[in-house]
Amino acid sequence: MSDTPDVLAPLRTVRDLIRWGASEFNRQGLVFGHGTDNALDEAFHLVLSTLKLPFDLPAAYLATHLADYERAAVIAVLRERVASRKPAPYLTGIAYFCGLEFEVNEKTLVPRSPIGEMIESGFQPWLPSEPATILDLCSGSGCIGIASAFAFPQATVDLAEIDDGAAAVLVRNIARHHLNERVRPVIGDLFGPVGSRRYDLIVSNPPYVPTAEWAALAPEFQHEPKRALEAGADGMDIVERILREAPAHLSDDGVLICEIGGSDDEFEARFPGIPVAWPEFEKGGDGVFVITRRDLNDWLRARSRRK
Repeated sequence: MSDTPDVLAPLRTVRDLIRWGASEFNRQGLVFGHGTDNALDEAFHLVLSTLKLPFDLPAAYLATHLADYERAAVIAVLRERVASRKPAPYLTGIAYFCGLEFEVNEKTLVPRSPIGEMIESGFQPWLPSEPATILDLCSGSGCIGIASAFAFPQATVDLAEIDDGAAAVLVRNIARHHLNERVRPVIGDLFGPVGSRRYDLIVSNPPYVPTAEWAALAPEFQHEPKRALEAGADGMDIVERILREAPAHLSDDGVLICEIGGSDDEFEARFPGIPVAWPEFEKGGDGVFVITRRDLNDWLRARSRRK
């Protein structure tokens, strides 16, 4: 942003700065998708977060004049969004998922999974009964597992994460939501740290982006940890391991729910004939599959016989 102080001098109200920020974001060609999908919402989020104001602020307050220090802080964060191309939640340190607040930083993905809609509906109609044990695999910030713990207040939940930096964040998020008695971190590679434990529900947002696609991502997405996104030539390296290893960690009536985003073509090419269901989402998003332990075991056996 090249504006001089004289040019910015007329910008005094909350509304002025939101409008200016949105215009600059559009002018500079920023990319959205980390909690907002347009420049105006992104500017609104950053301005109100910086001012420590609620997002449901009455409209009349948008016309209020800011103190000089408040104005300077807002201008600084809007400029940083343009200069750094970091997603807004990395600038505020906070993201929202299923109506809950989570700490995030560049060791974790920014929460945005459509699995959130499934959590809000209690994973119906996909679960035969309320789960007593849940595993959030490739947990990152812990948002999916923690939101699931609120959806099922009698369940115990494990958050499995390999990256030490992300694990430190999810531990703080467990404490933030006062869930230490029911939610525990298990640190290590996929199912390794859970030992022989079995779960009624395994839910995962693993890395699934093909290498070439990852290299072409916009700078905003490149700020997210590569380890949490990129997964081989077709993006299916981690997903294959999950499919192969999940039956040993699912209860007899257990269910696996896994996000693969836009990599559904790669998924179907690598795992032909796998009997998964694809939920539809009212709030947007796609690329989440559901499969029972029984169906997954049958498919794995048939696949083994064909080899």
